[in-house]
Amino acid sequence: MAIKIEMLRSFIVVAQTGSLAEAGTRLGRTPSAISMTLKQLEAHLGQRLFESDRKNRLTPLGGYVLEQAQNELRQFDSTIRAIETFASTSKGLIRIATVPSVAGLIFPSAIEQFVETHPGVTVELRDMDSTSVLNALSRGQVEIGIATSTGALPNIRQQNLFSDAFGLVCAKTHLLARQPAVPTIADLKRFQFVRNELCARIQEPSFQELLSKTRLFAHNTLSLISMVRSQNWVTVLPSSVVHIDPNLVTFREIQGLSQRRQVDLFFRETGLTREFVRDFAEILANTNWQQRRDEMVRGMG
Repeated sequence: MAIKIEMLRSFIVVAQTGSLAEAGTRLGRTPSAISMTLKQLEAHLGQRLFESDRKNRLTPLGGYVLEQAQNELRQFDSTIRAIETFASTSKGLIRIATVPSVAGLIFPSAIEQFVETHPGVTVELRDMDSTSVLNALSRGQVEIGIATSTGALPNIRQQNLFSDAFGLVCAKTHLLARQPAVPTIADLKRFQFVRNELCARIQEPSFQELLSKTRLFAHNTLSLISMVRSQNWVTVLPSSVVHIDPNLVTFREIQGLSQRRQVDLFFRETGLTREFVRDFAEILANTNWQQRRDEMVRGMG
């Protein structure tokens, strides 16, 4: 018997709840039906997924299957939502993924331009980190991506939009925000530092030493900004990130740190790509985002 998607869904809910009865309630099935599904899955794999019949502790295989099944279900459910959304739109759908720090800078004006000539097209925006944006493009989950990249992707067109400098991001009331001298990497070591995905792109040895001693990593941009806003933490980010909360958070250059982040447009182009998707990509590609970014940063100053 082949493994079916509903087998994985049943297994995930049982693993999460630790109860056949609770899983049955959530899935609208009887506990005996859920139990039979799990037995079929275990019979196919030839090993147990749970340590006992109580379903409250996974075997090593169960832990591995849970991780893989969750990834598969996310992909499957995302595909179904995309199909249903596409079917419900009258004139088409564009799915776009972008890093959160760039969304507010790029999309308001771009979408205004687009809807003037394509009023019936639905635009779906998603915030993700750069790695997730590129994965979504590779899997065909989105048509357009805005992210920081380290290399080209097969069958995907890439164009630089703008670059911005890395620097200190902290609360406006923080000591490093108020000191007259330009902060240094050594100054950062005196305060609690929170890492983020982009920090790994800075190869300065003294900065990498700082990272090696840091024990807090924030993957989500809004969580990262919230930590910094508390006044107890500092981080290093590109300058345009500050527009997320310009009233409470500030950006300062760091002495000796010259690296910049490159923000690129990625456009998945195939024989099935609709013309309006190409039109939206062209709007993004032909706008002077570097000028807009610089204007925004000056406005926050």
